[in-house]
Amino acid sequence: MSPGDLVFWLILAGIAAYTVLAGADFGAGVWDLGCGHSPRGERLRQAIHRSVGPVWEANHVWLIFVLVMAWTAFPAVFAAVMETLVIPLSLGLLGIVLRGSAFAFAPYARGRGRRALDAVFGLSSVLTPFMFGAATGGIVSDRVPAGRPGDAWSSWLNPTSLALGVLAVVLCAYLAAVYLAADARRRDLPDEAAVFRAWALGAGVVAGALALAALVVVRADADRVWTGLVHGDGRAAVAASVVCGVAALAAVWWHRAEVARLAAAGAVAAVVAGWALAQHPHALPGSLSIDQAQAERPVLVLLLWTVGVGAAILVPSLVLLYRLALTGRVEAYHDEDDAPG
Repeated sequence: MSPGDLVFWLILAGIAAYTVLAGADFGAGVWDLGCGHSPRGERLRQAIHRSVGPVWEANHVWLIFVLVMAWTAFPAVFAAVMETLVIPLSLGLLGIVLRGSAFAFAPYARGRGRRALDAVFGLSSVLTPFMFGAATGGIVSDRVPAGRPGDAWSSWLNPTSLALGVLAVVLCAYLAAVYLAADARRRDLPDEAAVFRAWALGAGVVAGALALAALVVVRADADRVWTGLVHGDGRAAVAASVVCGVAALAAVWWHRAEVARLAAAGAVAAVVAGWALAQHPHALPGSLSIDQAQAERPVLVLLLWTVGVGAAILVPSLVLLYRLALTGRVEAYHDEDDAPG
């Protein structure tokens, strides 16, 4: 495997990690939007905020990783994507900023101010995954040309982008519901766990239906990637996603929370893997191959060494954080009663 190929797969692994981890955070915001402000809704909201609180900032490290790797190893691809998809990517980043600000300030607000911040948190949690999914659709459907900017609007306002944007939001909601059900069960919150479990089952069915619909759209609008998904290397990832998705639903139904968490993450990660396998060896479908787009070999080698050194520090730190969060040994202030001051 060449250094360029290795960096390509590391970038896709980073996208998968961001989707599975930060995606669940966005999905939690989607559910937060529908909680309402009744006593029951506030209990659900507190459970959501307590689950998200310890990890929501750390999950964005994967987005930073992907951006740095992309502009260093594939500058032509990075330039093409940023020039053409500047609108959805900017809106997605704006959503991250608004979402983080609302989540941080909400515990200190009261009354209408608190409700306004909750609304900002929920709406931005829908905005960001939709925009990132729409941007992905522009890449998948070969609307990001190399060497010149593509159309600023049709590149992400097209059938594939809209389908993947909606699918991204639902997948995030599905992941969040599965994770929240497991966390509520661990915290011995049976009422909240039952609600999250029902959400997980419903969102899983909807996500599966939308994934099939998205495949139909991709077949009509992005033939190159469709061929890779159905007739190429992407077939294995599609099959893995289906198997993991069914296993996750079964685990949720049978109250196997930890199995459901792993299977749901596997199903969503397999979607990202299918995209990568269907597109490989192109960095941009129809425009640039990995060999054409990659930086000089010394740059790639130095980048890989840097990643190796950084991973030796970062990965154990993240594993420790997630372990502490999943076992309830780290908490954050994210409800009115506990907010300091």
